[in-house]
Amino acid sequence: MTVIEMRVVEHQGIRLTTEAFGDPNDPPVLLVMGATASILGWPDELCITLAERGLHVIRYDHRDTGQSTTVPPGEATYAVEDLAEDAIAILDAYGIDKAHLTGMSLGGYITQMLAVTQPERVASLTLIASEPLGWDGAELPHISQAFLDHFGTLASLDWSDRGAVADFLIESERLCAGAGAPFDEDRERARVERVMSRTDSLPSMFNHGALTTREDWTGRFREIGCPVLVIHGAEDPILPVENGRAIADAIPGASLTVLAGTGHEIPLMGIPDMAEQIAAHVRGS
Repeated sequence: MTVIEMRVVEHQGIRLTTEAFGDPNDPPVLLVMGATASILGWPDELCITLAERGLHVIRYDHRDTGQSTTVPPGEATYAVEDLAEDAIAILDAYGIDKAHLTGMSLGGYITQMLAVTQPERVASLTLIASEPLGWDGAELPHISQAFLDHFGTLASLDWSDRGAVADFLIESERLCAGAGAPFDEDRERARVERVMSRTDSLPSMFNHGALTTREDWTGRFREIGCPVLVIHGAEDPILPVENGRAIADAIPGASLTVLAGTGHEIPLMGIPDMAEQIAAHVRGS
């Protein structure tokens, strides 16, 4: 049976809610999610499967998501670098000197920052659906027009209408999904209900949409020296697969797995294979 521990980490006057799976004596893996996403962006099934493969897995709510500290919409003053420091604070709270970092989307950007600035804390990187930190080559494709159009409706969303909010979030996930499997709306609706029930300020998650960086990161991803595994969906509409290829091509020794039929998501059917790849990467690093 997988052991699950909940812990609240106090850092820079905020609280970060964390959840750990597995044996603390196993190699530590910190999961860093993308923009607007809470703990629940990491499927329970993935966390449990990784723990069953002998890893100590920690996931957490970013600022302005879930049960971590939130500020009213439009009032956030932190930068991406602060989110990177949040990750280090969590490692410190768990007494972890060096961890294997797995980041998705913005989380991949954050973990690359840490691999560059605090390499002594990073044993390896797994970058899922991510873009290069400070890309300095030819322009890479980004978010699809369909997703931009959908987010264009955000300003008129009635946050007091729980059903309308759930529908908006579910449609976001539908647009992120690849065609490799039918979209499971019932499962996604159940997850969205959990997301909505875990926070007192759901609109605050969109504070992440205004995030900026304080420093110039141009070309910095090329400095990463730890082992890197890149996992990217072939049909990613947010950060198309060319972004993952750019990372893998520029970092010596990096490996790339392209998931057919997968979008900007962690597909349920692909979790066993993804977990095995991450576990093998950790064991080999």
